[in-house]
Parts: sequence; C-alpha cells; structure tokens
Amino acid sequence: MAPDPSRPTDPTPPVLSLSDEDLMAKAALDDARAFTELVRRYQTRVVHLVSRLLNDREVSEDIAQEVFVRVHLHRRNYRTGSKFSTWLFTIAANLAKNEMRRRKRRRNWTSLDEMQETLKDASLQFADRKSNRQEDMEREQLSGVVGEAIATLPDRYRIALVLRDIEGLAYEEIGLALKIPGGTVRSRINRARLMLKRKLEPWLRRDDIG
Repeated sequence: MAPDPSRPTDPTPPVLSLSDEDLMAKAALDDARAFTELVRRYQTRVVHLVSRLLNDREVSEDIAQEVFVRVHLHRRNYRTGSKFSTWLFTIAANLAKNEMRRRKRRRNWTSLDEMQETLKDASLQFADRKSNRQEDMEREQLSGVVGEAIATLPDRYRIALVLRDIEGLAYEEIGLALKIPGGTVRSRINRARLMLKRKLEPWLRRDDIG
C-alpha cells in the first residue's frame, strides 16, 4: 500500500541508521532505544576485548556488563563530537586494569580458555608445516603457550599490545584510551612485541629443530 501523502511522516531517523556518536547523544538525553542499540553494536566486542586481557570469559562478561552500566551512569559526561568507541574502550580498559590489579594480589592467572579466540584475529601468525592431526594438536598447544606468554607481560605493555594487534585500534585511539602520548603508545607496543618474541623463542626454536 502506498503511503498516504496527507499523513505527516516521522522525521526521526531509525536508530539503525544513526552513527555511534549520534546514538550516544540521544542516549545522553535518556533515549532508551539509542542506548540499547549501542549495547547491541558493542557488547560482543567489549567482551572479546576484556577476555583477551584477562583470559577469563565468565569474568569478562561480567565486566562488560559493568562497562555498559558505567556508560549509562555517565552518559551525560560524554563529550559530543568525540569518538564513542574510544570513550567506551577507555572505560573497558580501566575496569580490566582494576581486575588485573586484583588478580595480581591473588596471583590467580590460570585461565586460558579464550586464547584460541584471541589468536584468531591476532597479527601473530605462524607458518603451517603439517596437515594432519598432529598439526591440530601442535596448534592447540601453541595457542596455550602464546596465551601464557601474553598473560605474563606487564599490564601496561599487554594492554597496549592487545588494543593494537588484536583489537586493531589506531595508535591515536590507544593513546586517548590509556591517556598517554602517541610516542609512548608506540614504545609500549614495540616493547611488548619484543618481550613476547623473546618469551616464544624457546618454543619456536624447538619447533624448528623438530
């Protein structure tokens, strides 16, 4: 049925067509649909980001919920014109760092459940050498080794590495999220890559010998 030209049309664009920043501006004015759409767009990504930092899916889901609670509570503090994802990841990174500090006190770095997923999108790639069951076993073992290596990096280097090499954030975005200069961002990422390479050298050398 053709629309009735005599009836006024709704000038409000649907939330699906709005940018993240426009949605956040509406959410700041208590638009529940806009906030729900932001959660839909970013919830999975926030969970993945936190899980890559903590290697604990269950805890990461709880922290992701807390991230969006914080977004809602501080919705009126959002600066119009700033990039929403950077603001969101800043909150996520801060909550993840808080959890890291708690875990350091408990010395409870044991979960590597999400490392296979972590490595799926990581820039660290390893050449395939076999195409049989042994290859699958070796790849699973390598995932655990890399995950353990990432988990042992100092927090400031690990966060920068994950944000850049796994989440794919720009250097400028990482600097804004961590509140550090661009030069410091690059330095931390390069240092993290070097430390990770050194930690993996015994494994890679053994693989080459084998």
